[in-house]
Amino acid sequence: MNGTKVLVADDDVNVLEIIRLYFAQQQIDLVEAHNGEEAVRLAEEEKPDAIILDVMMPKMDGYEACREIRKIMDTPIIMLSAKGEEFDRVLGLELGADDYVTKPFSPRELVARIKAIFRRMQPRSAEEKDTTPNNALQFQDLHIDLQGRQVTIAGEKVQFRPKEFDLLVFLARSQGSVFTREQLLEQIWGYDFFGDIRTVDVHVKKIRQHLAQLPYECIHTVWGVGYKFEVEASCSA
Repeated sequence: MNGTKVLVADDDVNVLEIIRLYFAQQQIDLVEAHNGEEAVRLAEEEKPDAIILDVMMPKMDGYEACREIRKIMDTPIIMLSAKGEEFDRVLGLELGADDYVTKPFSPRELVARIKAIFRRMQPRSAEEKDTTPNNALQFQDLHIDLQGRQVTIAGEKVQFRPKEFDLLVFLARSQGSVFTREQLLEQIWGYDFFGDIRTVDVHVKKIRQHLAQLPYECIHTVWGVGYKFEVEASCSA
């Protein structure tokens, strides 16, 4: 973690002090913000490697700050909150957060979650890319460029976040196969993922929104089980 820059936004000086001391031990560069507006400004100015946002902050809360930051960058975001209800966790994920930590927490756990996010973001090695069967997936108007990590619909590019793209590709490669949420978490996020299982639901919802202009549905819910990718034979290339 030496040289890693992390922006932490929290109006609780005690929380910031604890994080400051532990980050110093881990040789993590800390950028401090005390409200949501300052967090958004510093995120754009400092270009941190990761961002930690407290939900309850003055001037602009963590949810709104997360929404604003997502407009300008894909930097990993972890939400901090004393609220542990499912609604609050899912709301943070829907706004673009990558993880959610409930207070009280240990700074050691916080760093572990940051490291886990970084591991999941690592690009595949050249050897792994070479073993990829085919360079693209085609389903009529839907084209998925595997090497370029780009999705187009009828020739128009559609912006996917990294994990949204990975989830779409995994399901598309196994067309017709049904996967549970637990299986998708393990395949896409890895065994060391700390987050909520509803993460899968949130990402599926985002993928469906991206693909809404298609004349057919690709991601299907199998009630009581999970999800599958399936396109009717008449629609597939």
